Amino acid sequence: PSVRRLVDPLKLKLPVFGPLATKIAVARFSRGLSMMLKAGVPLVQALAIVGSASNNHRVEEAVRAVQESVKQGKSFSAPLAKAAVFPPMVAQMAAVGEESGTLPEMLASIADFYEGEVQTAAEQLTASIEPILIVAIGIIIGGMVVSLYLPIFSIYGEIGEAG
Repeated sequence: PSVRRLVDPLKLKLPVFGPLATKIAVARFSRGLSMMLKAGVPLVQALAIVGSASNNHRVEEAVRAVQESVKQGKSFSAPLAKAAVFPPMVAQMAAVGEESGTLPEMLASIADFYEGEVQTAAEQLTASIEPILIVAIGIIIGGMVVSLYLPIFSIYGEIGEAG
């Protein structure tokens, strides 16, 4: 657990994969909570389940803060706004859903948006990794070709000097 406390925040700050990990965490949180609320699970209990299923200590702590706020009869969206894990749009949309009584639907909309963002980011990552891999494979094959021909050229050089 102590290693996870150190590693999980770093996962969310990595240059390329950090934003992707954050979007995945937000999509998972929103989808899970939306489904549980639609199924009739009480909000406090749903938050406990979704928080423990987050696979990230930082997200789990943020969800725990939201859960404590709800237990005390306070706002659901205010602790979301304070948590650095959740983008401001999530807190704003959750506040609208909370005020209008459509929190499950709003969470589903958040999940749809971030799942689309994850899909787009994954496609962009794949598209950018492909040329890098092609160049790397080309360098490896080029190195192998050079290492195969180098002895042959050395032999020709020695034959030329002897003759």
